[in-house]
Amino acid sequence: MTLSRRMIVGISGASGVIYGKRMLEVLRDLDIETHLVMSNAARITMAHECDFTAADLEALASHTHSNKDIGAGCSSGSFRSMGMIVAPCSVKTMAEIACGTTSSLLARSADVVLKERRRLVLMLRETPLHLGHLRNMAAVTEMGGIIYPPVPAFYAKPQSLADMVDHSVGRVLDLFDLDAGIVKRWTGETI
Repeated sequence: MTLSRRMIVGISGASGVIYGKRMLEVLRDLDIETHLVMSNAARITMAHECDFTAADLEALASHTHSNKDIGAGCSSGSFRSMGMIVAPCSVKTMAEIACGTTSSLLARSADVVLKERRRLVLMLRETPLHLGHLRNMAAVTEMGGIIYPPVPAFYAKPQSLADMVDHSVGRVLDLFDLDAGIVKRWTGETI
């Protein structure tokens, strides 16, 4: 598998598991090999807010890795990838990444992506933010990561939650030079 066709997708325990699901669907449609890592908290959150299961998510991924398997391929710098997207990203996961805590595969994979100078995008789902969150956001940014809260773009005149999710997912993929055709782009003219 070449570098340009492989993505690590992390799903942590923040609200918004739908972002991770949609990310996996779109990457599959783009023929990108995906390596899914889900935290235990993600599984709990999913049970409360989604009508799909962990098995449904795993079926969307090319490969699924246990968050406990810190020896999985994506835990190594020799594992070539485009980078990693954590969708959604909890403040706990962001803090682990910011501090270099690598006791889970999700955090270890993100740490490896950063050390290899690959792209890491965290779709942070938390509000309001306190100073500790802001410091962790700054630390991740200083290490080369991108904090991308999924904020709706109302200029696109979304008609549904799916439209808003697609816009955020598509804009994150833009950061990897992947155009899924799901973003209503600003042209300067009324849509």
